[in-house]
Amino acid sequence: MQKIIEKASILIEALPYIQSFKGRITVIKFGGSTMGDHQWVENILKDIVFLYTVGIRPVIVHGGGKKISEAMKKLGRKSEFAQGFRVTDETTIDTVENVLFKNINVELVKTIISLGGDAEGLSGKKHGIIRAKKHWLSPPDDKKDLGYVGDVEHIVAQPITSVLHNGKIPVIAPIGLGADGHTYNINADLAAGEIARAIGAEKLVFLTDISGILSNLDDKNSLISHLDITHINKLIKKKVISGGMIPKITAGIRAVEAGVEKTHIIDGRIAHTLLLEIFTDRGIGTEIVKNN
Repeated sequence: MQKIIEKASILIEALPYIQSFKGRITVIKFGGSTMGDHQWVENILKDIVFLYTVGIRPVIVHGGGKKISEAMKKLGRKSEFAQGFRVTDETTIDTVENVLFKNINVELVKTIISLGGDAEGLSGKKHGIIRAKKHWLSPPDDKKDLGYVGDVEHIVAQPITSVLHNGKIPVIAPIGLGADGHTYNINADLAAGEIARAIGAEKLVFLTDISGILSNLDDKNSLISHLDITHINKLIKKKVISGGMIPKITAGIRAVEAGVEKTHIIDGRIAHTLLLEIFTDRGIGTEIVKNN
């Protein structure tokens, strides 16, 4: 009986959050290591279907770097990176587009439907969502040409909001179209942030393979659970925030400055990580806000 009562208490704890976020948009970005295990992916999608079922409106933006590298290896091609970006020539961009939209995106939509949700796959390029421009590296690598790697120039919100209005979960592959007619590979973290800004999301959530931002990288218990954006530059200078976390932080800052209430960075490998972060008093990751 005690266990049953405890379960009821958990539901009651979640109630005010469900009431508060009902009808609001939450943009969820996942990819990389969180997509390396089928069970992890299914657990994440179960959480997303739960959000959808209780009236929250999730939007998924996914990456797929590891699967792109695997596909390139099968083609006998080596993946090359500069400043964290994949060097993307004409052959590589075709592989990127096929893996992201025709493979990963399709599988995510199928799984959501199998779990009782409803979803529609969208390509940032095909559906006119992501207008892109060529990305140029900063010094000392600024003479290196990344090829078809792009930055978000503009987000067209209508294709996404149309899917939401039809009662479905948009699942977006971060591929952009440039004014030059070329297809561009867009960093999924940055795409998620710009999409959250454009569609007026309440929350932006990054699922990663770490627990959040740690004040001491060697101490897993040094999690910073709440972070004001005014303190972020200090953490970057101290190398507390570095590498692949920087695009997430950059996107998070831009999102909250544009009116997104909070950005969350959480460990996507933990069972029900989304529910724990959104529906409990304490949460389990790092939340970024504009002001304390």
